Amino acid sequence: MAENPVSTASRLPERRPITSLVLAVLASELVGSLGNLLSLSGVTTWYPTLTTPAFNPPGWVFGPVWITLFALMGAAAWLVWRAGLDQRAVRVALALFGVQFAFNVAWSGAFFGLRSPLAGLVVIVALWLAIVATVWAFDRVDRRAALLLVPYLLWVSFATLLNFELWRLN
Repeated sequence: MAENPVSTASRLPERRPITSLVLAVLASELVGSLGNLLSLSGVTTWYPTLTTPAFNPPGWVFGPVWITLFALMGAAAWLVWRAGLDQRAVRVALALFGVQFAFNVAWSGAFFGLRSPLAGLVVIVALWLAIVATVWAFDRVDRRAALLLVPYLLWVSFATLLNFELWRLN
């Protein structure tokens, strides 16, 4: 693994790394759950009325996948944060992380809240681009953090295809 461009001398002290990691993961799960709140009524009433493609996963898959992805996202953000907020690369990476997270939550509101596959498609394309930018920025700080976001990028790539098909079929 190549040396990170962020100086190891500027890293935050390791006084309570497990506590801060747990808090980062919990914060990610909490923010991620906001999207769930925006989609509650649409999931049970509107979504079942849509024509879905053959590759549409069963409903029970989404919860465990998102819980896992939000945990990985929290751990990735924690790795970047630990490199030190005094580093410009860290601040840029975490700002991009915040942007992609805002798009993540907004997708639920656009797709389920507005009951609009087209609005969801517009938001998820922006989300995908923001994730790519975040992975790139995280890689500049900590390669492990970037790698932790790869499953998220893959899932959102799949979700983008699914969203496109839902828009096309409905």
